Amino acid sequence: MESTTSSPAEREQRFREVYDAVYLDLLRFARRRVHPTRAEDVVGEVMLVAWRRLDEVPVDLSAARAWLFGVARNVLQNTRRRDARHDAVAVRLAEVRHASEVVGSHSDLVAHRVDIAAAWALLSASHQEAIALSVLDRLTAPEAAAVLGISPTAFRLRLSRARRILRSHVDTAAGGRLTDRSASERSPR
Repeated sequence: MESTTSSPAEREQRFREVYDAVYLDLLRFARRRVHPTRAEDVVGEVMLVAWRRLDEVPVDLSAARAWLFGVARNVLQNTRRRDARHDAVAVRLAEVRHASEVVGSHSDLVAHRVDIAAAWALLSASHQEAIALSVLDRLTAPEAAAVLGISPTAFRLRLSRARRILRSHVDTAAGGRLTDRSASERSPR
């Protein structure tokens, strides 16, 4: 293991050596497991961990490579869990909305959940967070504003915009689905 008494220049040189030795291999590793556009983000997170925990990175480059692949695996698992939670929020939002409504059929409910999940993915992170704090966490505007470090008025505006945008995306998705269904119903069988 690296000594904790190294100078900043020595730490930087050590990091550069590790980075140069493993970057491309880590990038290939990540590209095989996530969409290629996200692979560099994964490797970036791995390198951030390497920089922060440089004293724990083995001195031997072969051992350091293995250590960093382990970090990459953990980053990928965390990414998958985050994505699963993200998708679960959209489904829970659909369930919360339909808990108080009467739905015509099971297929309508499923289609609406799909529409909400698709629309949810189109929202910005701040809009997703505002809706989640309000709907899922059931926080009042002042409570949610405190969580975000903004005023209650700013939170109410953000929540209002988020709901309006989500509704617009859901309506667009439902409109496309209805248009597709009507076209298929008109086509001869």
